[in-house]
Amino acid sequence: MRPGDYEAFTNELARSLGGDERVVGLVALGSMAARDYQPDEWSDHDFFVVTSSGAQEEMRRDVSWLPRAERIAYWYRETEHGLQVFYEDGHLLEFAVFDLPEVGLASVNRYRVLLDRGGVAARMAEVAAETAARKRPSDAHEFGKLLGSVLVGAGRARRGEELSGGMFVKDLALGRLAVLLARVLPAERAGLLDDLDPLRRFEAVYPALGAELVELTRLETVAAAHGLLWVAERELRPRRPDLPWHALDVVRRRIDRGTNRSAFLTMDEP
Repeated sequence: MRPGDYEAFTNELARSLGGDERVVGLVALGSMAARDYQPDEWSDHDFFVVTSSGAQEEMRRDVSWLPRAERIAYWYRETEHGLQVFYEDGHLLEFAVFDLPEVGLASVNRYRVLLDRGGVAARMAEVAAETAARKRPSDAHEFGKLLGSVLVGAGRARRGEELSGGMFVKDLALGRLAVLLARVLPAERAGLLDDLDPLRRFEAVYPALGAELVELTRLETVAAAHGLLWVAERELRPRRPDLPWHALDVVRRRIDRGTNRSAFLTMDEP
């Protein structure tokens, strides 16, 4: 969806909900919030609809209130409160319908209130503050999750479970590594990172490192696992020598059996 069309849909949604007596507010999230970055042709519409208490379930069960409802190809309940809607042109909506108390079930960082008939802005500010104040796992915890995910993933791949093993290494372990890297590596555009999804916009903030990690995800799983460990040691060890690096050596030795090291040692060894 082109930027002008995206904005037009946002305005259409706001007008439609503004005329619905069940609706208390509309909150734009992610790219739709247009904070720090603008939506592009690949952006979906991500939002909360806030209703009067008792009206929310009706709006979850019947999406005819959406703009251009006749062009919807498919929709479904993704969670108890949230839905995904696919339009015929491939545009995606991801949204939840809450009353004001239920908004507290969500985690929120970037948002913009587009409609407020009372209490929505204040409630969103509370939820965003609660999300920001939530205790994050320690570096030692994230490091342990990184090592555990690498070990399990490489083991499953060696067993022949490449799909499951790849998920552990190229998703779970990579995400933990991204968290740790973002905590220790300074960057001018660090504000673009998403504290709810560590891989979002990582390449924009750390272009060279992001490109290196992308290349690792294209390797077979055991080679990718080794590559992630090398990146961790190279980037983190000088800055966090207190982490349990002996444990990383243990994991490396465990998964090293029979690995073609030339498949992943394209970067400088630490």
